[in-house]
Amino acid sequence: MQKLAAALSLLTFPLLAQDEPPIEFGAVDWLRDVDAAFAKSKDTNKPVFLLFQEVPGCSTCTGFGRDVLSHPLLQEAIEDAFVPVLVRNNVDGEEGKVRERFEEPPWNNPVVRFVDATGKDLIPRKDGVWDANGIAQRMVATLQKAKRPVPGYLTIALQESAKKTATAVFQMHCYWEGEALLGALDGVVKTTSAWKDGAEVVEVVFLPEVISAKALRAKAEAKSCRAVDADGLKVAKASDQQHSLGGTVFEKLKLTPMQRTKVHAALTQKRDAMEWLTPSQRARVKELLAAKK
Repeated sequence: MQKLAAALSLLTFPLLAQDEPPIEFGAVDWLRDVDAAFAKSKDTNKPVFLLFQEVPGCSTCTGFGRDVLSHPLLQEAIEDAFVPVLVRNNVDGEEGKVRERFEEPPWNNPVVRFVDATGKDLIPRKDGVWDANGIAQRMVATLQKAKRPVPGYLTIALQESAKKTATAVFQMHCYWEGEALLGALDGVVKTTSAWKDGAEVVEVVFLPEVISAKALRAKAEAKSCRAVDADGLKVAKASDQQHSLGGTVFEKLKLTPMQRTKVHAALTQKRDAMEWLTPSQRARVKELLAAKK
């Protein structure tokens, strides 16, 4: 049966390649030649994102393509910070030789190897990493090991996909300022302007593993923000959320909630907001700014 399935995959893949890429590929623009990827890695000093994937594959394989490889922030990080190359693990021929070269099992669930230009693993191989947070963690670890910069938008993909978050509410004289002050803190994932008993407050979603509740409260109080309970909270109108984005080119971008929070904080505090954007988003900002002149 395995030989029959492999033969069928060889027949069906060219048809898919002429049309839409298989769902298992996700949205990433892959190289298919491993040696060419290693050469590019050597030229650019970027690590190789080496994916062994079953195509056509099971629900785990298609889900990985749909949910992780098509995640907008991860997709751009894979293409921009790495050299991405895909090898089907359920075919023979040249791809089969690559699979054997890396001692990968045939007909397996997705495995991402992070290697250098010689094919050496930069971080240990690991099975069963099929979610956005897990892949983002390993991407960050690889870039750090390779002494490469970690893009701000990859940090957002990592923190925004974390499974364990907590919520706190703080009162201040102006929730627009509060969103910027608290949203700029590392570990804060999202801010929401709201009202409580007639006072302006900000609801903060944060990562306890990055910033503890105690540390968050101390930082907030140092900025004249007082912790209150969440009972009776009323979310402010949409135009009062991330207010500094209004009327800017950044408002026209499709930003994730955490991107909105960080970009808003940067704009309010007169800092560079571009660090939180993907390459395509930065290009879009430049286009919009040029069109306004």
